[in-house]
Amino acid sequence: MSPYLPLVIMLAIGAGFAAFSIVATSLTGPARYNRAKLEAYECGIQPTPQAAGGGRVPIKFYLIAMLFIVFDIETVFLIPWAVAFNQLGLFALVQVLLFVGAILVAYAYVWRRGGLEWD
Repeated sequence: MSPYLPLVIMLAIGAGFAAFSIVATSLTGPARYNRAKLEAYECGIQPTPQAAGGGRVPIKFYLIAMLFIVFDIETVFLIPWAVAFNQLGLFALVQVLLFVGAILVAYAYVWRRGGLEWD
């Protein structure tokens, strides 16, 4: 028996599920098309050739992206640390405190720039 057999089986199950999902939604889903659904933008706002505000993107979009990345990465690093906390010792505790301190600096920057104020 090949050691790759479980991997091939899992890939086949995944591909089968994806194919089944596509076929099932096309067969069972409603097919009510109208002019709004066939448009490029479905949000109800008519598209314009130039972005609102003269083409410049507000800093708020960058701050939201930075918030997502910073706190997503923080979660990715803190969950394994929390699972293995008992085996790591004092050195790992100090390292995590420094890491969380660096994250708090980014949080304070976003807070000061107004990224947490939702209009």
